Amino acid sequence: MKLKSALIPILFLLLAGCSSSDTVARVKSPSGRVEAILDETNGGATTSFGYVVSLKATSAPATEVIRVANAYGAVRSDRAYGVNLVWVNEHILEIQYLEARWAKVERAKVLIDGVWITIRLKSGVRDETAPAGGMLDNIEQRQAARAFS
Repeated sequence: MKLKSALIPILFLLLAGCSSSDTVARVKSPSGRVEAILDETNGGATTSFGYVVSLKATSAPATEVIRVANAYGAVRSDRAYGVNLVWVNEHILEIQYLEARWAKVERAKVLIDGVWITIRLKSGVRDETAPAGGMLDNIEQRQAARAFS
């Protein structure tokens, strides 16, 4: 069982090399100084979605991001993939999801723009308002609906 657990992150990294990755959420901290960024990776029909959470100072260039957590196969409800980024306060970012095949905090505490931020995973959070499917698919469907209205 330990070998299987060790192989899952390696598989995720290999799949990320031949998958697409798109930013699906950006959430500013209460002060607006720090932004949490969620990227969704899609390795294709035979894999689940992967999620990478990064932080950056809002005043910093887009390339200056710090990767803080990742998850694979995360869902927010019985029909919706993904995670929710929730700022508990200026110093705590919570990554909420119902369940995941695996989830990991890579950096539990980071200093960004003079603010110490603690990263927490919180499983067991059901979001029935989340639309069915992958997060990028939902963004694209909303954009298409706006284009036709």
